[in-house]
Amino acid sequence: MGDLMTPEESRTRSFAKRVSDINEADVLFVPFFATLSAELQLSVAKGAFRKKMSNEDYERQRQVVDFVKGTDAWKKSGGRDHVFVLTDPVAMWHVRADIAPAVLLVVDFGGWFKLDSKASKGDSSEMIQHTQVSLVKDVIVPYTHLLPRLDLSENRKRYTLLYFKGAKHRHRGGLVREKLWDLLVNKPDVIMEEGFPNATGRAQSIKGMRTSEFCLHPAGDTPTSCRLFDAIQSLCIPVIVSDSIELPFEGMIDYSEFSIFVSVNDALRPDFLVGHLRKFSEQEKDKFRQNIAKVQHVFEYDNGHLGGIGPIPLNGAVNHIWKKVYQKLPMIKEAITRAKRKPAGVSVPLRCHCT
Repeated sequence: MGDLMTPEESRTRSFAKRVSDINEADVLFVPFFATLSAELQLSVAKGAFRKKMSNEDYERQRQVVDFVKGTDAWKKSGGRDHVFVLTDPVAMWHVRADIAPAVLLVVDFGGWFKLDSKASKGDSSEMIQHTQVSLVKDVIVPYTHLLPRLDLSENRKRYTLLYFKGAKHRHRGGLVREKLWDLLVNKPDVIMEEGFPNATGRAQSIKGMRTSEFCLHPAGDTPTSCRLFDAIQSLCIPVIVSDSIELPFEGMIDYSEFSIFVSVNDALRPDFLVGHLRKFSEQEKDKFRQNIAKVQHVFEYDNGHLGGIGPIPLNGAVNHIWKKVYQKLPMIKEAITRAKRKPAGVSVPLRCHCT
C-alpha cells in the first residue's frame, strides 16, 4: 500500500498507475490490513478467533465488507475488479465467501482448501470451497523474507550439505516435516534445528543458511513459508518437499532453474534425499546459485523508506505483483461483461476448480 500512498511525482518506477476517477480504474485496491487485524485478535484472545461473538477481528472484517459491498463500484462489477491482500492463512477468515469474486493476493492456498477437523467437528460447511480461490483470478505473492540478502560476490565455501531450522511438529500437510526430521536428524552433513529466525535465532539462521549447500523447505501448516525466501536471499539452494505448493510469479520466473523439487513420497524413502543431493556436481550447484542471484531482487518488498512510502525497486516484489494483477484484466472484464447478460433470478453455479 505504501506504493499507492507515495506522491505521484515519486512513483515513476511503479508499474501501477493510480487514478482518482473510479471510472478510469481497471481495479480497485481495498486498503484493509487483514493480516494485522487477525494477528491483533490472536494476540489477545486466540481461543475466540473462530467465533464471531467477542471477536474484534470479525467485527472489523464485517465492517469492511459491508462498506465495500455497499458501494456502487462493487455493485457494478460484483467485486470482480476489487483487490484484497490476505497474506496470512487466517486473514478475512469469516468473510471469505463474501470476497470470493475479488482478486485475492495470497501467499498460498493452504489455508483455503484444508478442513480443520478440530474446528469443524466434521462439518464440511466449515471447509473453504475450491470455487473461492484459483490461479485464474488470484495472485500468489511472496512472504517477506526475514534474513538479509547475500550477494553472489560475498558467497563463501559451504560446509554443510542440507540445513533446516523450524518447528518439527506441524499439522495437516505439514506432518511430512516430522517424518523428514526423523529420517534426517542423524545424517552426516545435515543440520536439523528447532526454532525460528526471530531475534534470538536470527544469527544462527544466517550462519546455517549461508554455510549450507541446500536448504530444506518441507510443507508446514501451509505449503509454503518465509523460509523459502530466506533461503533465496542466502543463496542456499531450496529443496522443496511440498506437493501442493504454489509459487509467486510463475510464468515470469522458472523455479526449476534454482530449486530442487522432490515429491513427498520420494523424500520419505530412507536415504533417498541425501543421496539425491550428493549427486549434484560443484558446477551444477554454482549454476543454481548464479540463477538464484538473478532473482533475489524479485522477492524484495523493502524500498528503504519509512512505511514503504517512496519510490519502489523497479524489479522488486511490488511491481511483479502489479504485473500479475494486470495479467488478470482480460479475465476480469470478461467476467463482468458475462454477468451483465444473466437474466434476473438466474443462478449460475461457480465452476472454477483450476490449477
